[in-house]
Amino acid sequence: MSIENFDPEILIDGVAVPVRVRRSARAKAYRLSLDHARGELRLSLPTRANLQRALGWAQEHEGWVRSQLARQPARVMLGDGAVFPLEGREVRIGWIEGASRTIRLEEDRLLLGGAVESVAPRVLRWLRMRAKAVLETESHAMARDNGLTVASVGIGDPRSRWASCASSGVIRYSWRLILCPPEVRRATVAHELAHLLHMDHSPAFHAAHKRILGADPRPARAWLRAHGTALHRFAG
Repeated sequence: MSIENFDPEILIDGVAVPVRVRRSARAKAYRLSLDHARGELRLSLPTRANLQRALGWAQEHEGWVRSQLARQPARVMLGDGAVFPLEGREVRIGWIEGASRTIRLEEDRLLLGGAVESVAPRVLRWLRMRAKAVLETESHAMARDNGLTVASVGIGDPRSRWASCASSGVIRYSWRLILCPPEVRRATVAHELAHLLHMDHSPAFHAAHKRILGADPRPARAWLRAHGTALHRFAG
């Protein structure tokens, strides 16, 4: 698959919307989609297809694009007054003039001082650090309880998956799992640990996932399907 060196545009209600073009030898026809996590409009087309003709086809679907954009969750900057989910409960960010830069969590409020213009990036760093600490602790503890070994735990911000596990025992998680209810996060940890036993999604893998978690993981998967995309709207 190849990606164009520039991103063309189509007009939606007179406003130019960038289109990320992807050519693929496997594509048999045009395909238009919206990546809700990135807020990105994508146009897939066969390798030798005419780009301008494909863009004309995409423009004809203006109504569909408009409806998809309307469904996209509004972006939330993690600044003063913003409300976001932390381990499944709503927390409000409170900036206090003259207070210490140190971030502290007090019940349903995340409090900090320092420069108000740096609140969002500092809160984002705090969330990533908290995610790393919690996921690292839970991964090693759950692995130890099940006779498994985790080589290392890292975090990132992938768009298409919540975690990944290499055969070497290296596990990487999305930091956004710290926004989920704890039972959803733990089910994701158990999922990756099950991959240490089965690097596939076979019946044996699913049985190991359920055994390691000690519960049915299907409700957690359903929660992520229903609410996972919205977690990508929080930004620093």
